[in-house]
Amino acid sequence: SHVSEEYANVNWDGLGFGLTPTDYMYIMNCSKGQKFSQGTLTRFGKTEMNPSSGILNYGQGLIEGLKAYRTRNERILLFRPEENAMRMQMGAERMCMSSPTIEQFVNAVKQIVHSNRRWVPPPGKGTMYIRPLLIGNGPDLGVAPASEYTFVTYASPVGNYHKVLGALNLVVEEKFRRATPGGTGGVKAITNYAIIYKPISEAKAKGFTDVLFLDAVTGKYVEEASTSNIFVVKENVISTPPTNGTILPGITRKSIIEIARVLGYQVEERAILVEELFDAEEVFCTGTAVVVNPVNSITYQDKRTEYKRGVGTVGQKLYEILTGIQSGCIEDEMGWTVELD
Repeated sequence: SHVSEEYANVNWDGLGFGLTPTDYMYIMNCSKGQKFSQGTLTRFGKTEMNPSSGILNYGQGLIEGLKAYRTRNERILLFRPEENAMRMQMGAERMCMSSPTIEQFVNAVKQIVHSNRRWVPPPGKGTMYIRPLLIGNGPDLGVAPASEYTFVTYASPVGNYHKVLGALNLVVEEKFRRATPGGTGGVKAITNYAIIYKPISEAKAKGFTDVLFLDAVTGKYVEEASTSNIFVVKENVISTPPTNGTILPGITRKSIIEIARVLGYQVEERAILVEELFDAEEVFCTGTAVVVNPVNSITYQDKRTEYKRGVGTVGQKLYEILTGIQSGCIEDEMGWTVELD
């Protein structure tokens, strides 16, 4: 019943991980203390904002990221969108913001994908990246929660991140910290991201792909890379740091843990000493953008350790199952995918 449909005029083979403007965005508004009401689809473009808004002056804002996938028979699937909705609600509570209900969030995502469906890449050529934003708006000047909130969702076709990023060569960051206990590291606050630019810029200038942050209290334990969670493999045990307030609870992370346990691996969510990286067999990063990306090497105090990657590795096996479910190539026995009507 799913016939091939018109595609946007895009060089699908040349897609990177950047913005390609699509046709529509979705906007919903509410005042402080009120609930979000029905939103509207509008042409993709610029939005007006008061110069004294909470997002511009005090960084009161949250982002989410999820994807839409086109299957071989032209169906379009979403992956666990309700998890993103719940994570935004958790972040909104931390940031003293009004937030959409789970139903409103998922409905907005469905509408944005449906209205822009010609921009969902052909199977194997990439995915549609969806970016919901929740921002403090309104004519406010004092340091306090905003008087109005705007929920915006837009989307862009993106290429396969593996192809864009290549092999990951990480360096352990010893000077800068990404998050502190009691801060906002455990929610997807916009303020979490600009602070990582300097350490990443310095790392890239030295030839590394990304940085691996340590905990802010002791500087002894691995936390996460700049925009992805990290997993360490040794024998039949897969370990990853616990999401105890300083680490973002990634939805890909959660899914990989569940798949690994079904496959019979022992998965431990525990504090990982940085020295454990020296004798790990395999390391990989997870996230909506990177999916499951193998780490080629990690450098700590000028000591470089290399890891297994490619065919036959645990990370590759988990990547193939996860992407198989997301793309509709493997039967979704977990009940994770949502088909667009």
